[in-house]
Amino acid sequence: MPNFLVTYLSQTGNTKKVAEAIYSELKEDKKIKPILDVTEEEIRDADLIFIGFPVHSHTVPYKAEVFIKKIPPGKKVALFSTHGSISGTRLSREALEYAVTLAGNLKVLGTFSCRGQVSMEALDFLLKSPEHTAWAEMAPSAKTHPDKSDLEDASAFARWILTLFHQK
Repeated sequence: MPNFLVTYLSQTGNTKKVAEAIYSELKEDKKIKPILDVTEEEIRDADLIFIGFPVHSHTVPYKAEVFIKKIPPGKKVALFSTHGSISGTRLSREALEYAVTLAGNLKVLGTFSCRGQVSMEALDFLLKSPEHTAWAEMAPSAKTHPDKSDLEDASAFARWILTLFHQK
């Protein structure tokens, strides 16, 4: 029986909600844990790892980057993120594209992203940075996310990844 691991980095709870939606679709042996609590043994024993993170300053947070880099080559993974940008924009895609690059020696089965409410502290900080103006203008409209539709999409993503995983 396959062993699945859903792991995430979440500061405001957005990415954790998405991780829980993904986890709820897994029927086999499964675990859900924050990235910082995952052991090397759990990484090694997992047949498929779902890895989630919030987008910070248009990129993968350092702790998530370190986690991705320590996964053994050839391991099957699926990546997901939450962000304050409008879905489909360049800003919403950049971090996942970078995460796929970080996972270059892994077998990435797919990626998923959805909007997530941005903390006021982050918004206040980024509003002061000219390079983040476009993002800061989009972020307030994400205040109701992830919503029911986002979580349903995350569940559908998990089912799709499982289909790919079982095709081997």
